Amino acid sequence: MRFIHCADLHLDSPLRGLERYEGAPVQDMREATRRSFINIIDLALEREVDFVLIAGDVFDGDLLDFNAGLFFANQLRRLADADIRAFIIRGNHDAMSKISKAVPLPKNVHVFKSSKPETVVDELLGFAIHGQSFATGVVTDDLSAQYPDVHSGLLNIGLLHTALAGREGHESYAPTTPEKLASKGYHYWALGHVHNREIVRKNLWIVFPGNTQGRHARELGEKGCMVVEGDAEEGIRSVEFVATDVARWQHLTIDATEVATMDDLQEAVQQAVRGAVLESGDRLLALRLSIGGRTSLHGKLAGSPENFRADVCAWMNEASGG
Repeated sequence: MRFIHCADLHLDSPLRGLERYEGAPVQDMREATRRSFINIIDLALEREVDFVLIAGDVFDGDLLDFNAGLFFANQLRRLADADIRAFIIRGNHDAMSKISKAVPLPKNVHVFKSSKPETVVDELLGFAIHGQSFATGVVTDDLSAQYPDVHSGLLNIGLLHTALAGREGHESYAPTTPEKLASKGYHYWALGHVHNREIVRKNLWIVFPGNTQGRHARELGEKGCMVVEGDAEEGIRSVEFVATDVARWQHLTIDATEVATMDDLQEAVQQAVRGAVLESGDRLLALRLSIGGRTSLHGKLAGSPENFRADVCAWMNEASGG
């Protein structure tokens, strides 16, 4: 069987930090979280997956635009039309979201309860999915401790929103350890909450797919989901990352130590920018550029920082084709 594991969509969460830049494509960036989810649905249809797992935080808890909920339901309806099921747990943001509780979802969607862990079994396809949603925005208990035993003869998957024993920049919700998760004997733990992609363990897999779209300058690089294949007999055969982001945040650092002239510095900057643009493909690229090192150009650069910044922006625009 084949399935998609994604998490932390944060639909309509504002992509912060661009408003103060003249000409920045702010509206395109605001739509990025929705467009990245459309890419996930497109991928599910293209790969003909059997189901999609969403490991929490579909919405931000403080957002009140119910159009986001209608958009989400409509995309899940595309899965229903293709006879693809979806399994969802609510995370710390979902638990507070009025949208997630108000918008009815299609019948192909199962949202796991928050009162206790439950299991969905499909004998025909051969899987058992175990999960529990957050009841509140702050969960300090180890939810996984009460997850049920494996169902023999089936591919067992655990769906959990957690920071494990802690991850930088993320609250330590539903704390647990890789050892505790592995002791359950599940073939695959589909985790959410941590926005950095991480394969914590293989063979009894424990995986954070990261969020589907970077939202600010601390969420760098490619973002997306996991496409997973396996069955009860062989376990997990493959785990493939697929990028679904439509806008990307990147940091570049230029070492000016050996740079002798402004023309040389311009060439170094533009070469780095061209590489970053090529790597990002056809995505929007929000680029933060830093120039460092001890250089003979220091006096010229530091003497008029605003003029120098304008020069660098012009170099970047030229190298990126606008």
